[in-house]
Amino acid sequence: MKQDILIPEVQDVLVAVVPRDGKYEEEIWDIYVINLRKDPMDNVLITSQGYGMIDGSDKSTTVLRHFHQRLDASVAVKVEPIQKELFAIQNEYWISFNDKEVMLDKKFIFKANTITPDKMEMIPVLGKVGVMIK
Repeated sequence: MKQDILIPEVQDVLVAVVPRDGKYEEEIWDIYVINLRKDPMDNVLITSQGYGMIDGSDKSTTVLRHFHQRLDASVAVKVEPIQKELFAIQNEYWISFNDKEVMLDKKFIFKANTITPDKMEMIPVLGKVGVMIK
């Protein structure tokens, strides 16, 4: 029975973390969700949280939820700021949205210490440099 259920895969959606001034040394960065799809995303719910160890002690952030009625095709939305010190823990963004009559979701995870200068690249739609997960 379970094998008969088709679960569509989310494609052409990405999460990016971008320094406000364009330089890695910046203390405050911004998280963006970018819709590279040809269709809009409706009823977009983004849940964010961070967790892990910093200097030998457990660290977790508050779970935040953000809602956007619609994210048109080829559009980015700024979700929240993030402090550079939180790059030392795992940061998770779970995105759920409607695509016509189907609800889709995908979890995007920036693993601890993976937001580094060597991973910075040009982010589509934004035209800024940052680190992204597809």
